[in-house]
Amino acid sequence: MNQMLQDQDLQTSQAEVTSDPPAAPPAVEHPRFAKPQRVAFVQASWHRDVVEECRIAFLREIEARHITNIDVFEVPGSFEIPLHAQILAKTRRYTAIVAAGLVVDGGIYRHEFVADTVIKALMDVQLRTEVPVFSAVLTPQQFHETEVHFDFFRKHFAIKGVEVAQACANTLLSLERLRGQVAAGIAG
Repeated sequence: MNQMLQDQDLQTSQAEVTSDPPAAPPAVEHPRFAKPQRVAFVQASWHRDVVEECRIAFLREIEARHITNIDVFEVPGSFEIPLHAQILAKTRRYTAIVAAGLVVDGGIYRHEFVADTVIKALMDVQLRTEVPVFSAVLTPQQFHETEVHFDFFRKHFAIKGVEVAQACANTLLSLERLRGQVAAGIAG
């Protein structure tokens, strides 16, 4: 009797193994824009191999959200991003600007000062030009130039790339609706 139960269990487990894998969840259909969007992606080259993970993930996610006009710019470090963002915003060619960089404690200066300065300057650019500016400029509390930290931050920047693409697309959709309402006299 016991042997029979084991044979049935074996047959059941074999049937479970040979069944088709579960279907992948359906692809999410993101809203489309009324007008084409053009985004500038400004990336610091300091720790490029880490920061580029943000750009790669951003480009993949933003394309899935129907934004395909992306211009990529590279600057030496995060401190140089705000000036580039301001000049790009003033051209009026871009509906949004995304900044990506890694500010680490190099032991010579206070990296919190650099990070704070960059973020405040990016906010100032967006408020003065009315071109949204998104930041994936990260300042880890602890960063050591070890393979473990490099691997961790590469993965973290990939996550941030998706998140900044989501924020960018959602904000551009919201602004497109808002500006349409203002033009129609509904809001404002």
